[in-house]
Amino acid sequence: MIDEPRAVRQGEEIDVGILTTYLEQHVGKHGAVRVEQFPGGHSNLTYLVHQGDREYVLRRPPFGSKVKSAHDMSREVGVLSKLAPVYARAPKVIAFCDDAAVLGAPFYLMERRRGIILRKELPPGADARLACEVLVDALVDLHAVDYKAAGLGDFGKPAGYVERQVKGWIERYGGSQTDDVPAMTSAAAWLEANKPPESGTSLIHNDFKFDNVIFDPSLSTITGVLDWEMATIGDPLMDLGTSLSYWVQADDGVLVGIPLFGVTMKPGMLTREQVAARYFQRSGRATSHLVFYYAFGLYKTAVILQQIYYRFAKGLTKDPRFAPLNLVVKALAEQAQRAIDRGSI
Repeated sequence: MIDEPRAVRQGEEIDVGILTTYLEQHVGKHGAVRVEQFPGGHSNLTYLVHQGDREYVLRRPPFGSKVKSAHDMSREVGVLSKLAPVYARAPKVIAFCDDAAVLGAPFYLMERRRGIILRKELPPGADARLACEVLVDALVDLHAVDYKAAGLGDFGKPAGYVERQVKGWIERYGGSQTDDVPAMTSAAAWLEANKPPESGTSLIHNDFKFDNVIFDPSLSTITGVLDWEMATIGDPLMDLGTSLSYWVQADDGVLVGIPLFGVTMKPGMLTREQVAARYFQRSGRATSHLVFYYAFGLYKTAVILQQIYYRFAKGLTKDPRFAPLNLVVKALAEQAQRAIDRGSI
């Protein structure tokens, strides 16, 4: 679909008067301001700000979030500011406000990148295989960035990354659990017992998927990569595992019917095995632990959705999209356990 904004959701409005004053004082532009909201995404909120003939994209944390560290605007700004000059798909930051008193939370403005975001459907006549290859290659290119030369050498703690991630996400689930999901317990125990050694170190996105990238209309180029809130320095194969966790196939049972996952099942799309093969062929990496990375990606994605569902269950957000997420958590956990049991992705 074309990346088009809509009316701002109830309860997620921005004070246009205050924002207008901020733009005049810190961006140096004047004119009437109008705000719309991009409907996709379940975490940080994304708005389109119109000011005269200019457009900015505004990012801020969700209202009522329990997990402050997961919505650190300064991290997004930090990585984009250093990455944009060396990775053309990263949007440029225009302004950053860390004063929560302005709009109720820290926020930043960045340039708008136009194009197509593949969420549920492919454009008529689209080359599905090409889109898959372009997506994988963009991830390979990101992992190839010389992050130290870009000034991101202190952006993360790569030593012990795998062990720390497994422990951390298990703890996050414990802190936001609402339902009894046996597969979450069994998958967590297996992940703890089967951690592979570190495979290397690179800048990783941690949420690299179709609906976080913008394609040009031909699907031959990615014009922008979005949602850098979880970016860090770490093991690139953990990043690959997260991407694979979003890659639903026709034989994935209950996951097939969940609206969050759709475009990867379209005719002509690569399978998960083919995605992994493309990544390894283009990156020169290899592993005998692909099931671990895939199962971890599923578990982590389940925890992220559980944290969102926790906010809904506690009444901290009323967004109706969040009501069934506990069922998605269960489905992802069971998918992870199936992959573990069969020994393949």
